Amino acid sequence: MIGLEDRQSLSRDIETATHAGARLRLACATAGIHVRTLQRWRAEEGLTQGDRRPEAVRPRPAHALTAEERTQVLEVANEARFAALPPARIVPMLADEGCYLASESTFHRILREAGQTARRGRAKVPLASPRPPTTHIATAPRQVWCWDMTYLPANVAGRWFHLYLILDLYSRKIVGWEVHDTDAAEHAAHLVRRTALAEGIAALAEKPVLHGDNGATLKATTVLAMLHWLGIKPSYSRPRVSDDNAYAEALFRTAKYRPEFPLRGFEDLEAARSWASGFVHWYNVEHRHSGIRYVSPAQRHAGEDQAILAARHALYVEARERQPARWSRHTRNWSPTCPVTLNPERESVVATATAKTNGQPLAA
Repeated sequence: MIGLEDRQSLSRDIETATHAGARLRLACATAGIHVRTLQRWRAEEGLTQGDRRPEAVRPRPAHALTAEERTQVLEVANEARFAALPPARIVPMLADEGCYLASESTFHRILREAGQTARRGRAKVPLASPRPPTTHIATAPRQVWCWDMTYLPANVAGRWFHLYLILDLYSRKIVGWEVHDTDAAEHAAHLVRRTALAEGIAALAEKPVLHGDNGATLKATTVLAMLHWLGIKPSYSRPRVSDDNAYAEALFRTAKYRPEFPLRGFEDLEAARSWASGFVHWYNVEHRHSGIRYVSPAQRHAGEDQAILAARHALYVEARERQPARWSRHTRNWSPTCPVTLNPERESVVATATAKTNGQPLAA
């Protein structure tokens, strides 16, 4: 609904534009109204009296409830047997008795007009607790970690080993891992403590966020106490959202599709730990990760990716200068990928962080 002063201002601006040679339809579109709207304002005194819809006298609908019927609805809703029930239950119970007074929405409307819309029964209004933001942004190592547990099959049917991994979101480096023959909260708490010690978390002013799924092991009291003691902030996936921990799940997919992963399972716990040790070394040191411009996670974690990508950019520029006819456009973009977002729900937060950290792309 547009106020009277705004109507008059828009009308004057449109009239000035049309006198200057602009087309009426385009001028109205620029002002955000339709041509028919302007014509209706001019024809129905809309520019002198404003919008009269709030003052309109509307006739009472012929099918509206009478005063007696509205009183009956209130009396039924306030009966002792219905005193603790909402209209959603009152209406079906009346229907079972062969009685129809009004619809459920009508019950709600009459109770609201009578000031009786408070929650019925002993139930209290649920308190809306502030939900912590699930969008985590990593602009450097040791800011956001992801962790999860996966099953490693043994060569005996029905037996499994449990691989725990902690992944640095920014660098994709596996900063902590353990393999056990049982799934226990004590193993997870020990892994977090050992990883925090190895990464020097105690010396950081801002402790990292540790994101995981809603598994019982990762949310156990033992683990939460350890995180609180270390100063690490826990974060969990949203209920019924299976891809909130996508980085950890993708890491497990990479692990289980490696050629050296045994198809028939592991002989024993030592064999599983030996394979996990080799995989972690390959992933951190030798693997060129596609999500971080094909540098290794260890190089990005140590801050060496900047120089490596700059050298690649210089090499490509030199190659284009030697054979310019082979390059129809710019060279490949070797700029570092930053920041890295986990569950980017809030685009404004991500855009702000991107504007602060992103530099000029290394492409020419």
